[in-house]
Amino acid sequence: MCMSETNSNVKLPFFERYLSLWVILCIIVGVIIGKIFPTGVNFLSKLEVSQVNIPVAVLIWLMIYPMMVQIDFSSIVRAGKKPKGLVVTLVVNWLIKPFSMAVFAVIFLKYIFAAFINPVLAKEYIAGAILLGAAPCTAMVFVWSYLTKGDPVYTLVQVAVNDLVILVAFVPIVKFLLGVNQITVPYDTLIYSTIFFVVIPLVGGYISRIYLLKMKGADWFENVFLKALKPVTILGLLLTLIIIFAFQGNIILGNPLHILLIAVPLIIQTYFIFFIGYLWSRKWRLTHSIAAPAGMIGASNFFELSVAVAISIFGLKSGAALATVVGVLTEVPIMLSLVNFSNKTRHWFEPG
Repeated sequence: MCMSETNSNVKLPFFERYLSLWVILCIIVGVIIGKIFPTGVNFLSKLEVSQVNIPVAVLIWLMIYPMMVQIDFSSIVRAGKKPKGLVVTLVVNWLIKPFSMAVFAVIFLKYIFAAFINPVLAKEYIAGAILLGAAPCTAMVFVWSYLTKGDPVYTLVQVAVNDLVILVAFVPIVKFLLGVNQITVPYDTLIYSTIFFVVIPLVGGYISRIYLLKMKGADWFENVFLKALKPVTILGLLLTLIIIFAFQGNIILGNPLHILLIAVPLIIQTYFIFFIGYLWSRKWRLTHSIAAPAGMIGASNFFELSVAVAISIFGLKSGAALATVVGVLTEVPIMLSLVNFSNKTRHWFEPG
């Protein structure tokens, strides 16, 4: 009985089962659109507020609104009474992740791949990797949490705490790891990103939840509205990929070998960090709905911030900017594999 229930829980509908295929197709479509319609893509890429792209922000709203609308705010206080999940998130994200990323990047890009990458360019690639490592995920983790049936309230708490730490820890960690005397981090990018990617969909979800529960009732809300929203998250993810790779297609096509080389330490880092958080959560006997998002937050990256800072400091055509774009390229397929693994190992954790 338990085995059959577990299998039924992790079995996905046809579209979600082959999501990796749709992701690859969307990446290809995005690159093609960037080549065929460069003027239109260039116009969309300039629709920014403090380096936060407005079309991308709208699509991220589509991704995370279905998560936000499920949040019962009366239970947020109860989430704060479960500190172990927050401890895992904070230790992995800020005491392990930035430093392990730097180590993997240096080992591979400076030494193992030295025959293929000149030292100057290797330093820029390492810088981009460090920027990724110092910016754990905020908005996208709502998607991964949603796909693993994570606790939406606890995920929100984890992300909110993470956002506060980014504001004070990002600059000193990056300064230390890069050994740079002065580094300008666009704080308005941090603020606007938090507003666009968290606050606006959160407020929208709260208002619509209260209104719909009052007008339609809990049964309609749970069984009709929420079920209708399920494809919206996936659609937002796929459209986001198309637009991001339309913006960055020329950079990617111009550096095929180096993209593969940069991807190696990023991939190793992603799996390494996920399993630290996930297995630690298992050791501490956390529920799967808390453990899965805890692993996902550290494994994925706040790529909007990483790309913006890399471009601001090193330039659009720099190796650092390319490394952050490769982070976007590798992240979604890897995170989908971790979502699949997480769903299949749900039985490792305490029920609830």
